Amino acid sequence: MSAATHNWRRSGPWLFLAIAAALPLLDPLLPAAWQIADLLRPIFVFAILGLGLNILTGYTGLLNLGVAAFMAAGAYTYAILTCDIYPFQLGFWLACGVTVVVGLALGLVLGLPTIRLRGDYLAIVTLGFGEIMQDVLKNLDSITKGTQGINPLPYPSFFGYRFTTDNYHPWYYLFLGILALLVLFNRNLQYSRVGRAWPSIREDELAATCMGVRAIRMKLLAFAIGAAQCSLAGALWASFLGSSGEPGNYDFQVSIIALCIVIVGGLGNLTGVLVGAVVMMGFNSIVLENLSLFLKAHQLVS
Repeated sequence: MSAATHNWRRSGPWLFLAIAAALPLLDPLLPAAWQIADLLRPIFVFAILGLGLNILTGYTGLLNLGVAAFMAAGAYTYAILTCDIYPFQLGFWLACGVTVVVGLALGLVLGLPTIRLRGDYLAIVTLGFGEIMQDVLKNLDSITKGTQGINPLPYPSFFGYRFTTDNYHPWYYLFLGILALLVLFNRNLQYSRVGRAWPSIREDELAATCMGVRAIRMKLLAFAIGAAQCSLAGALWASFLGSSGEPGNYDFQVSIIALCIVIVGGLGNLTGVLVGAVVMMGFNSIVLENLSLFLKAHQLVS
């Protein structure tokens, strides 16, 4: 790896986050068609989802096609813990913390019986896990409200300030701040002893084991940490929508989008995950949105 590439990988995430932090401040100075800051919130959520999958697939080489199941578990856990139709009614931060713990546990539950599977076999099992999760959420209608989803969810609050839909700036910086913390966490994890063990398992598990790497433990850890981040993405997605959404919203397509986010930017590359989220989600939430507005305006003029 050249020095320029190495420097870009280290500084790229911070450059991305700095540009994202400045966008809301530049919006008033830009034409309406270029005011895209409000549309970046879904990109931040899917970037967090991509960071979780990047640990599994990018670092460790475990092809997981069921990350949508972790996202669904996070969304429904958050909804159950915050919606006023349930007895818990926890705050945003505490509910997100519990959601992370649930994601960790779910990652271990999936990882333990599948830890010795590789390649296509692991992909098929995780794909099946994602489909099973949808069916479970649909059939537990006494808890999950079936295909209706759980709603409405209360808005987050921060030091007494309650978020509203009238002002997107607090939501924007909340999601961006959480993404920045996860980027910092993943960057430190990447250069830690654990983070260096994962690529060795990806390249040659037998050789890594011979060099003293505990492959089973490291892969379980990757499952748990990756699932926790994907689960947190689900909690943020539910808070953004004000609803858990129906189980069908967390289908195989979501897992494929997350996989494309990781692949587009390069496996195991933090900067690549952020760029991949912009490419994959930005086309839908920014390009198509502005294109539809342009076409409507053009029809009105005609």
